[in-house]
Amino acid sequence: MTMKEAVTYPGPKVDVIDSPIPNPGAYQMIIKVACVGLNPKDWKVADGAVPGVTRTNEGDDFSGIVHQVGQHVTEFKVGDRVGVFHKTLSPGGGWAEYAIAYESMTFHLADHVSFEGSPWIIASYNFITSCLGMYFRLPLPYPWDPCDKPQPFLIYGAASAVGAYALKLAVLSNIHPIIAVAGRGLDFVETLIDRSRGDTIIDYRQGDDAVVEAIKAALGDQKLEFAFDAVSEKSTIRNVCKIIDRDVGKMAVVLPVPTDEISEGIPRYNTAVEMSQCGLGNEALVKSTFKSKGLGILQFTTVMLKFIGRGLNEGWFSAHPHEVVPGGLYGLESALQRLKSGSVSARKLVIRISDTAGVEQ
Repeated sequence: MTMKEAVTYPGPKVDVIDSPIPNPGAYQMIIKVACVGLNPKDWKVADGAVPGVTRTNEGDDFSGIVHQVGQHVTEFKVGDRVGVFHKTLSPGGGWAEYAIAYESMTFHLADHVSFEGSPWIIASYNFITSCLGMYFRLPLPYPWDPCDKPQPFLIYGAASAVGAYALKLAVLSNIHPIIAVAGRGLDFVETLIDRSRGDTIIDYRQGDDAVVEAIKAALGDQKLEFAFDAVSEKSTIRNVCKIIDRDVGKMAVVLPVPTDEISEGIPRYNTAVEMSQCGLGNEALVKSTFKSKGLGILQFTTVMLKFIGRGLNEGWFSAHPHEVVPGGLYGLESALQRLKSGSVSARKLVIRISDTAGVEQ
């Protein structure tokens, strides 16, 4: 049997093709995909960011119904409603009617959580990036062992999916005051912070010098020990380095940053989300220095996905705002081009597979 599947190549361009429905491995499942979220890395991979990778299906955040289970799967059964973090740069992505999911990277969705409604969009790729930065790399207190003292925390790019999840996690971990730097998404970020705890928002559109001075003013006489740069471009890195404490400061970044961009003596930690898939044999992006920690990182990711699945189902964690792209898989190309242009802010673009022409409802 065949299915509709979208593959990308430089442009970014998209072809919707007929492909065989995949079969699951022993610890995998086949998911009938309902909705799939897009990430900024998707257009970059399509445009050749990873050498040798082309015509790929990079749908890594999706939800749907379990269609088939592998022989060693124990937590899920056919018919279960699930959210999935797909193995990056591997076959069976979510830009298709059916996709592959590892049991360890899948979480249950309750019946009352709508596939089409905003609660389901967990944006696992972004969420795990935030978790790696905050808890595995910096590290900050977990939500189940919350902070018991004032702890200033700078989040650069707070309206992005990664930044917003970091902000929400910080609130769950009782980390305050939060200094959130954002631009067009200021109104959205305002709904996430608690000004009674000293949280504040700074508009990066004021210019670098004004941003640095505003952060210093927000800190007062407090040291900045932890910073999460969810943008990780030259200007944002420079601004963080001007503020963070030289003795105890640590910063997490989401993109590779040349050593000469970081002020001497300031530790910086790359939160590359592909680290979370070491134990799945993902060799395409994982550096050898991470492999010895593969088991720990994979189990960390599994725990955090289960944790946030409970949060969605029980209503104490909210998902990122989203926009459904018209046309299903045939709308993917225009969506990727919007991401490339930088015109998407404070929301997640989502493809609903049933909107694709030729797909059975």
